[in-house]
Amino acid sequence: MPAKHDGRMSTETQRIEVTLETLLDSVALAEEICLRIADAAGFEDDDCHKIGMSVREGVINAYQYGNLQVRDRKIFLIFELNEDKLLIRVLDQGAGFLLSEVPDPLAEENLLKSSGRGIFLMRAFMDEFSVARGTNGGAEVVMAKRCPPARRDAPSASQEG
Repeated sequence: MPAKHDGRMSTETQRIEVTLETLLDSVALAEEICLRIADAAGFEDDDCHKIGMSVREGVINAYQYGNLQVRDRKIFLIFELNEDKLLIRVLDQGAGFLLSEVPDPLAEENLLKSSGRGIFLMRAFMDEFSVARGTNGGAEVVMAKRCPPARRDAPSASQEG
């Protein structure tokens, strides 16, 4: 039976899975894919930026710390969109880590360090954030952003230049 299209998001979960190479170029690719999904889901520009930055940070961490830049390892991105939220999973093939062992970037001894803010940013930008051990090892970063209210009849945002 064909689905009804009345301008609202489907109650059915839409899922997109992407497998990325452990390459620095995969970071920009992941962000681009994410931005297209967030835009299509109806997120405002500010939320699209926050979601994009969060995915960027998650994939950078998978590339750098999870997969240790080993090209044979993969980075898995999973996007699940339902009527309530956009759920994003970033999985690597590394050793995994405990969130409780990540240094606080706001602690005085860490303020001048040039790295270590990715998890802080993902937590700040997303509505939900957690880290678990992947089913096949590695780390699985899980984050979500609640969907904006349906704006069926709202005019599309104009391009500012």
